[in-house]
Amino acid sequence: MSITVAIVGPTAVGKTDVSLELAELLDGEVINADSMQFYRGMDIGTAKVPLSERRGIPHHLIDNLDIRDAANVSDYQIAARAQIAELHSRGKAALLVGGSGLFINAVLDDMQFPASDSVVRDRLNAEAEEIGVEAMYQRLVAADPQAAANVIPQNLRRIIRALEVIEITGEAPNTALPDLAEVVPSVRIGLRRDREELDERIEKRVELMWQQGLVDEVEQLEIQGLREGLTASKALGYQQVLAALAGECSMDQAKTDTIYGTRRYVRRQESWFKRDKKIQWLDATTVTASEISGIIASA
Repeated sequence: MSITVAIVGPTAVGKTDVSLELAELLDGEVINADSMQFYRGMDIGTAKVPLSERRGIPHHLIDNLDIRDAANVSDYQIAARAQIAELHSRGKAALLVGGSGLFINAVLDDMQFPASDSVVRDRLNAEAEEIGVEAMYQRLVAADPQAAANVIPQNLRRIIRALEVIEITGEAPNTALPDLAEVVPSVRIGLRRDREELDERIEKRVELMWQQGLVDEVEQLEIQGLREGLTASKALGYQQVLAALAGECSMDQAKTDTIYGTRRYVRRQESWFKRDKKIQWLDATTVTASEISGIIASA
């Protein structure tokens, strides 16, 4: 079945199980749309599905980046669209699964990206190393207050990207999601849960990560250069454990910070997805692959 289905929703809502069942039902393959699951070795903290639990279903665009690489939306757009086309050429359904809204919209919609310049970007990164994230954010505020308002002050990657675009083009990037035309025809399914239930699931997930050995995983990745990765080192769980390993807080505090940080991130995910009117929302506690299959058939 040459169809593209996006399974989206916030962290810990239950996308994985639904996507595996649907892939089996539709004879499909999964394309990862979680920007932190791109990184090799970042398994426990990103809740990456172990190979033994993927039911023999191929997963694409997962474990494809080194922890020192930066996740690039433009590169992902090209790679994911090519992967969708390849799956369709084999008569397979493509299931785009994840919670990284920008990456998902970049694949499915007519999202354009301004030019980049590695020389400018490298210089900005070097300056950030010297003066810190806050100073770089204030530079963006001075250059374009509206662009700065659309960027999280701690998100160094997006701050640098905005400053890079301003320097290259003289204009700030458009960070708001407009009503874009669809480029890749798709059925978009969003999963949701009651807020209290989702918060409990997040806490249980973080506790499980610690039990499974997240601290050991971060220690090994630190040796491999995790602190050098501008994107990977800021991943929830990893950033907090790195802080504890550096003596900036206790490991118990790192766990608590991860729980609360994940809850805040979930709120931002929900806000992003609410703007996409093409998403059909379903209750994650009752949804079945057969129900989604029926929606696809009637689309």
